[in-house]
Amino acid sequence: MVYIKYSKNMFMKLKSTVIALVAIMASSLVSSAQVVSKDSINSLKQQKEALELGKQLNDHKLKLAKIENSLEKQSGDMRKAQENAQKSADENAEIATRLSNDASDKKLARKSRKAARSAERYAKEARKEASNLESLQKEIDDLKKEIAAEEEKLASMPALSSRGASNNQ
Repeated sequence: MVYIKYSKNMFMKLKSTVIALVAIMASSLVSSAQVVSKDSINSLKQQKEALELGKQLNDHKLKLAKIENSLEKQSGDMRKAQENAQKSADENAEIATRLSNDASDKKLARKSRKAARSAERYAKEARKEASNLESLQKEIDDLKKEIAAEEEKLASMPALSSRGASNNQ
């Protein structure tokens, strides 16, 4: 009987030792799994930021291309408005000169007023077109600066493909 009690006691000690070893192993696995998990989460967050920045960069490049395409049309509109304003101003000056030679001519006076109003409208339109072209050019410059900054920031981020390859290994 003594032998049985002794073996039960040994069995209990062995059992508690095994339980302790299993607990230590489990806790070490859990703690190492948490570190890997945190690293993987951080890696995924960085990938997400890089993808969002890449999308934003592409959107800005598309917007820049559209604006640059409209720049040529805007330049043409401005040149046309300036030509119209100059033509109208020349016409107004000619009529005003003729009116100064014959100040009593009502028909010529009316024509002179109309030409002056027309010249004023065309000049206003030319100023508006020039302002639109200037703001379009400013928008292009701002977008180019923003794109350069985003490209620089994206270049400073770790590459997506190298992060993905390191995660799989």
